[in-house]
Amino acid sequence: MVNSSTYKQYFNIWLLLMFLTVVTVGVAQFDFGSLNIPIAMLIASIKAGVVALHFMHLKYEDGMTWIFATYPIFLLFLLIAFSATDIFTRVVN
Repeated sequence: MVNSSTYKQYFNIWLLLMFLTVVTVGVAQFDFGSLNIPIAMLIASIKAGVVALHFMHLKYEDGMTWIFATYPIFLLFLLIAFSATDIFTRVVN
């Protein structure tokens, strides 16, 4: 693993995370209707991705580590998809 992180790089990552936090707070001030949660989740996912890439050093890892890192995300989406299918196909009496 080759990792040549500098203070400047960490400072830039911190600035990006602070900017995304300000965007999150700014977006929360407006009413986007049913898109409020997806927009907030998108911004949170971008922030989580930045943290995983740089602070968990996934940016410098091999393919097998990426498989182990992304497989739980796939399982989460599968769980959400099956739950949504169950909820939206129920018949109300």
